[in-house]
Amino acid sequence: MEVLKEVCFLNPQRRVWRWRMINAMLFGVLGLAVVVCSTIGPAQISPLDVMVMLVRKLPWVGSMVPPGDWPESHETIIFQMRLARVVLAVLVGAGLASSGVVLQGLLQNPMADPYILGISSGAALGATAAMLFGLGMHTLGVFALPLTAFAGAVATAITVYNVARVGGRTPVSTLILAGIAVGSFLSAVTSYFMITSGQNIHQVVFWLMGGLAGRGWDHVLVLLPYIVAGLAVMLLNVRKLNVMLLGDEPAQHLGVDVERLKQVLLGAATLTAAAAVAVSGVIGFVGLIIPHAVRLVVGPDHRVLLPAATLAGAIFLTAADTLARVAAAPGEIPVGVITALCGGPFFIYLLRKKKEPGF
Repeated sequence: MEVLKEVCFLNPQRRVWRWRMINAMLFGVLGLAVVVCSTIGPAQISPLDVMVMLVRKLPWVGSMVPPGDWPESHETIIFQMRLARVVLAVLVGAGLASSGVVLQGLLQNPMADPYILGISSGAALGATAAMLFGLGMHTLGVFALPLTAFAGAVATAITVYNVARVGGRTPVSTLILAGIAVGSFLSAVTSYFMITSGQNIHQVVFWLMGGLAGRGWDHVLVLLPYIVAGLAVMLLNVRKLNVMLLGDEPAQHLGVDVERLKQVLLGAATLTAAAAVAVSGVIGFVGLIIPHAVRLVVGPDHRVLLPAATLAGAIFLTAADTLARVAAAPGEIPVGVITALCGGPFFIYLLRKKKEPGF
């Protein structure tokens, strides 16, 4: 029984201080990253000025803070341009990382990420159709691209799940193989459209590399409900996800409705990742590296791992997106390139440093 408790982490009092310390530290780093990244750009604005601007926007507290002596244009730059993109990077990073945690735990595969179910391929096909053929552009306007990408991602995940069902059950191995097969097929269709259309290829390629250029508060409002709802569902099921680490049959014997839990968590992870991909394009490595890297540091307990990886993903993508927009100024590097260049070597370092397996 003691071994079972250690594996399933059923004691609610165990390591509480560690949870709070890790989450408080990561939350503080995220707040600092938001402030610092908002100051970086052609117009030099001090971090102190940004902090005062943000505090002045808070209800009740803001009215007690005296106004600063910065130009009015600085507030326009912060609130209309930089902060919206930083907040969007926070949400996208949090969504991809949290989805990766759940999928790696649910599928018991350390190589799983939000795209293993074909989510990215479905989103890419939907976005490509919108860009090359004007699908929904006249009726949906600026939201045509994220909405068609989101619809493609969700439809793909539903298709994969139904293909993988065998006799009322969804075996993990079958689900992974179905995701790979469907994702490969959709990627081939996307490539065919790009080759035969002969137009707007640059726009499609840049979207496939991932990026947050040109995004604003409208995109934040579109993404926010899905990220919040998905995270809430995941956090409410972290204990059951811990039990799932024992395998389907032991979890069933311990009172977990395994198939129902798979549906709920796969749905939450899919909606969260699909919403993030729909807004940002295909940003690789975040959903794979961040959960695995954080697991190597804090262990496999999802009560600690999920919130820690969510905050770490938000920090990582915020920093990567800031680097993407200033590294080649006045041009911009796709943030997906930055995440791969930064994440790959760091991940290798963690694997070399950690002697025991991380999953």
